[in-house]
Parts: sequence; structure tokens; C-alpha cells
Amino acid sequence: MMERKKSNRTRIVGLRFTPEEYATIESKFRGSTCRKLSDHIRKHLFDKPIVTTYRNQSLDDLMEETVELRTELSAIGNNINQIAKKLNTVRQIAEFRESILRFELEKTILFNKIDEIKTHTQKISEQWLQL
Repeated sequence: MMERKKSNRTRIVGLRFTPEEYATIESKFRGSTCRKLSDHIRKHLFDKPIVTTYRNQSLDDLMEETVELRTELSAIGNNINQIAKKLNTVRQIAEFRESILRFELEKTILFNKIDEIKTHTQKISEQWLQL
């Protein structure tokens, strides 16, 4: 188990805020990477740099839709793989051969498109996360 470092912080300062002031402070805290409100306030008091985050709501919405689309496409791909396995068992029947070949071609095209979407989604994710 990791030992907790003892803090030299033994002094407490009590502050009172109006609801509007507190909402402003809390909003800035939520937009920062600080884990504790006290850390955020301490950084303000001692002029330390505060890292903030900014999210573009329209990009957030796009990301959410893209993730859902990617999940659905993956599920479709899994279904197609299961169908392909079953079709391979009837490959010996001549009348199914042409349909199976067409199916394989369409499956390949679909999987290529899924890979393109995954690559595109990854690029959007990196931009969205500002990596």
C-alpha cells in the first residue's frame, strides 16, 4: 500500500461567497484539470499556471455520433463474419457459389469502408482530445 505524504498545511482560511461568486469559481474549477477545488484556489492565490480545457459542443456532438456509428458498423461487420462462416459450409452446392463470391466481394468493400471510418474516427478523436 502506498503511504500518504503528510501535509504541512495546518492553517484553514474560511471564505464566504455569494451564490454567483461560488458558481463562477466552481465553473472555472470544472474547466480546469485540478482534482480538488482547494488546489485550484491555491494555484490562483499563488499565481501558478492553471491548465484549462475547452470543448467545442458541435465537435462533441459529432464525436458522440461518430462513436455510435463506429459501434454499429463493428456490429454489422461481426454479423457478416458469422454469415460468411455459415456460407462456407454450403460452398459445395454449385448454385450458391456465385452468390458466395458476390457476398465475399461486397464484404471486402464494406470492411475497407469500415477501416476508413475507423481511421477517420481516430483522427477526429485525436483532434477532439487535443492530443
